[in-house]
Amino acid sequence: MTTILIAFISLLILKYATSTLLDVLNLRYVKRQSAAVPMGFSDFIDLPTYQKSIQYTEAKTRFGLVSDFYDSIILAVVVLSGLLPWLYTSLSATFGFGIWGQALVLFLIAVILGLPGMPFEWWSTFRIEERFGFNKSTQKLWVVDKVKGFVLGFGIGYPLLALLIFLVTSAGDLWWVWGFTVFFLFQLVMVVAYPMFIMPLFNKMEPMAAGELKDRLFALAERTGFKAQTILVIDGSKRSGHSNAFFAGFGRFRRIVLYDTLIEQMSHEELEAVLAHEIGHYKMGHIPKMITLSGVMTFGMFALLGWLERGTWLAEAFHFSVGVAGEFVPVLLLFMLLSGLLTFWLSPFSSLWSRKHEYEADAFARDAMDSSEPLIRALRKLHKENLSNLTPHPIYSRFYYSHPTLLERESSLNNS
Repeated sequence: MTTILIAFISLLILKYATSTLLDVLNLRYVKRQSAAVPMGFSDFIDLPTYQKSIQYTEAKTRFGLVSDFYDSIILAVVVLSGLLPWLYTSLSATFGFGIWGQALVLFLIAVILGLPGMPFEWWSTFRIEERFGFNKSTQKLWVVDKVKGFVLGFGIGYPLLALLIFLVTSAGDLWWVWGFTVFFLFQLVMVVAYPMFIMPLFNKMEPMAAGELKDRLFALAERTGFKAQTILVIDGSKRSGHSNAFFAGFGRFRRIVLYDTLIEQMSHEELEAVLAHEIGHYKMGHIPKMITLSGVMTFGMFALLGWLERGTWLAEAFHFSVGVAGEFVPVLLLFMLLSGLLTFWLSPFSSLWSRKHEYEADAFARDAMDSSEPLIRALRKLHKENLSNLTPHPIYSRFYYSHPTLLERESSLNNS
């Protein structure tokens, strides 16, 4: 067994062991606090609802433990058994080694490798989410969404992959610089295009209806210096009972989107605080900062891919024959499959930066509302209605959570 295969197996086991340890640690920590509502929560959540949130956390965690094990086994089989080079050779024999043929091979392999995970997606939606009253989707809608996703993926991804392969074959040793440029520009376009053109293919998004709520929200936007052309309402209840709000786009293409479930659950003042939080993300420059970080990460990934593409050792170590080891697509396939074993360890750092942004947006909302109370009430409702884990293990939340815990946010709002 080569050093590369030993390194792959070691990284796979280490990642799985770490994620499992974190899940078990968090689950035990949460269950130890299930007898009574902890101090600080009793004034907005009753014991049955609190225990239901624990049951929801437990169900998702146990499901995650099974699916993580399954995913690890699938990855090991695909990489170590020779299945990947067999798929590549068989499909290339059918579609050829030209630019468009290789792009199609790459796309089809990605689709095939995604199929084993679909039963778990179905189970999550129609068993776990439905058991706790969140799933509003139907079997037909779920299938239609998958078909739409495939068509969109093919329509966008196939030409993009072909362009990347073209750059590899025609732009010389620095092809990866051009590849990064193309993909980073594509990311910028998608920041604008996704909420404007792609999301409406799955959900109805309409401007908020005229009335007191709209007047209050636009008045808030005016006094905080956020020139909003429209505030959109998305029919999230079509698929789920979960509620949320988000900010998308930048410049004159920026959009604030509120879920219809959120509007149903909150008072006008609480919705105003939620909108102030989202405006805070814009005013604090969080979107450009995240785009910049994504650009740096993407540049690093393309630089690594450019280095890997110059040799045959990686492809040959994973059973690709010498005749095709010098091809780009096998290297890209392996890179896509194996990169998660390394990027997993970056999760705590990206989570830390994201939590910093959330604190800043919370502080902006507090100042815009002249009080922390409306946002605190809104956050409490969000956690209650979504059955969020109110008491995660500190290590677990530091590793995974992109948002501070409820108590951390309340403490920051009241003390800073």
